[in-house]
Amino acid sequence: MIGIRELRADLAAAVRRAGSGQRVVVSVDGRAVAQLGPIEPEQGQTVLADLFAAGSVVPPRRTDAARLAPPVPVWSGVRLDRALKELRG
Repeated sequence: MIGIRELRADLAAAVRRAGSGQRVVVSVDGRAVAQLGPIEPEQGQTVLADLFAAGSVVPPRRTDAARLAPPVPVWSGVRLDRALKELRG
């Protein structure tokens, strides 16, 4: 538990502690009035990591960035069948 003065003096450290998973209880005049902690998923909301752990979802084999196909130029005023014929050769 930290006092409000200590929180004001070193808010960044308290936020780092909360970000690492700790709950920081803030007190005013020795009475706990607030807590600072990590963000948790909303109740009932499933996190992807939970699905991996349960075996409901298979994690990707590759974690590198996906390669997208090169963009296809669009010809305005050209019929689609002719544009496809030109693309396919």
